[in-house]
Amino acid sequence: MDSLFGHVLAVFMGFFAIMNPIANTPVFLGLTANDSAAIRKRVAQKALLTTFAIVVTFCLCGALIFNLFGITLPAFQVTGGLLVTLIGFKMLNGAHSDVQQPVGGGDEDLESALGVAVTPLAVPILAGPGTITTAMNYASTGGAEVMIITIGAFAVLCVITYAFFVSGERLTKFLGVQGMAVVTRFMGLILAVIGVQMLSDGIIGMIELAA
Repeated sequence: MDSLFGHVLAVFMGFFAIMNPIANTPVFLGLTANDSAAIRKRVAQKALLTTFAIVVTFCLCGALIFNLFGITLPAFQVTGGLLVTLIGFKMLNGAHSDVQQPVGGGDEDLESALGVAVTPLAVPILAGPGTITTAMNYASTGGAEVMIITIGAFAVLCVITYAFFVSGERLTKFLGVQGMAVVTRFMGLILAVIGVQMLSDGIIGMIELAA
């Protein structure tokens, strides 16, 4: 029993360290700075449901997916790194990226606002190379019991992350418009750095594969 509890805790903490809801909450607020509270909740829901679906899929058949499409982890890191760096650069300069359109109330505007939930929130920030690799590693270490533990631990983390994202609305009200503008630019810098790190790791991985 102690061994099982220890494994559950190890899996959960591994996912927590990789996805880090505390650090990603300001990023979420920066990406949804122009959205209403209701839209922000919908973005959080869609992002985490998408993230959960992606992780479960890779837990069940990750290696098959990579082999089927001829995808390598370094290639995934390079692509994700470029995407995150571009978005971070635009946020840093105070410009709205394509995933930061203000909502005007129409269906097209709503879809545009919710687009941030899939990219870059779900992929590659939440369900990035690190999260996917961690999920595949944990899920492949045992049988059905280990698979269930891995998926269950990640589901709990998604619920916790949602709570962090939604409670972040209080921070938005506290900071005000100018404060959120500062947070948005700062998170743009953080996103750019994350993107460059992902890109660097991907390039190093490609060189190692080619060697």
